[in-house]
Amino acid sequence: MQQLEFQLRGEFVELNQLLKLTGVCDSGGAGKALVAEGLVSVDGKVESRKTAKIRAGQTVSLGDVQISVLA
Repeated sequence: MQQLEFQLRGEFVELNQLLKLTGVCDSGGAGKALVAEGLVSVDGKVESRKTAKIRAGQTVSLGDVQISVLA
């Protein structure tokens, strides 16, 4: 499993933008498509909200990629 870390620069980041900023997908639109297909989990639960607010301490998973969000 590939482990990534994302340094948060505010209170939260939208899920589709997090996927783009970490390089998991090419664009926010591609991130939205991945979420819509049910391929993205937040803290172990499938997340269906494309612009869910991801905060420090949460973990986002997509396939064999795991993203830890840091404050």
